Amino acid sequence: GMQSHLQALLSLYKLFCPEQVTITLPGKTKAYFKNSEGPWKAAITAVRQRNQGTSPLSQAVFLGTSQPQSRKRKWNAQLVIPASSTNTNNLKGVREKTHVYLHSTNTSFPVEQLQTFPQLLQNIHRLEFPSQMGSVLTNPLLLHYMNYVKDESIHLRLYYWMGQMLQEECTWCVVDNSNEEEFKSFLGTIYKAECFLQEGFCACEEFLYKTLPLWDGFCCRSEILRLVSWIPLSNFSEIKSYLYDPLAQLFFTSSIFFKCSVLETLRELLQNWLNCNVMQVDSDFSS
Repeated sequence: GMQSHLQALLSLYKLFCPEQVTITLPGKTKAYFKNSEGPWKAAITAVRQRNQGTSPLSQAVFLGTSQPQSRKRKWNAQLVIPASSTNTNNLKGVREKTHVYLHSTNTSFPVEQLQTFPQLLQNIHRLEFPSQMGSVLTNPLLLHYMNYVKDESIHLRLYYWMGQMLQEECTWCVVDNSNEEEFKSFLGTIYKAECFLQEGFCACEEFLYKTLPLWDGFCCRSEILRLVSWIPLSNFSEIKSYLYDPLAQLFFTSSIFFKCSVLETLRELLQNWLNCNVMQVDSDFSS
């Protein structure tokens, strides 16, 4: 008999090619597939709003998803280490005990008290990452620690958090978002962290691949091109379709300044790839 997923698939076929589906389908079918035109409608609406200024918005769509419910939260709330980043009982004990107790091996060291690199070395096996992973981006000591600790869960936490933040705050995909300066600052923070770690973030790479086809080449231009320079080396077919093709469309229709900026970005991208490859060769040779 008919299954709901098959009905949804046949309904999608019938929407675009009605002559190919001759059977009768129920009028009400649960939507299993997102509207493929969502990103283009969002991009067109954003351009229309920017050109007209006061045009009404139909709906804000980010790559086919709905608009975030509320944006009342403070933008940089998750870029500062919270006071409750470690276990409350441990934190109270640390504050009540002596300096010797701080350096005992049975308790965790609260990251909000981490101020110097010697402290990091002395307590590197007793640190806990803060509950808000975004605060790692603005703390060089925690970036050192993240680079040292080979814990996949830590990178996954940062990956999911960063991906969600980029999705909710992208000014040219979420139409009802006018905080361009704050988004620029956030992209700049990510770029500084990538320069510090000498590698790009996976969440940032996915964000660029998804949004470059919708980018107008103007909004957050310097920040976006800087992030492009840290895309990891991967298959050429992926790089061509997700990176080169969207940039080429903008390259041939933009000013000389934009063309030079893209060429400089690709030069930095190649330089980062070469440095990464050299480090990998040295590591393989030493091992």
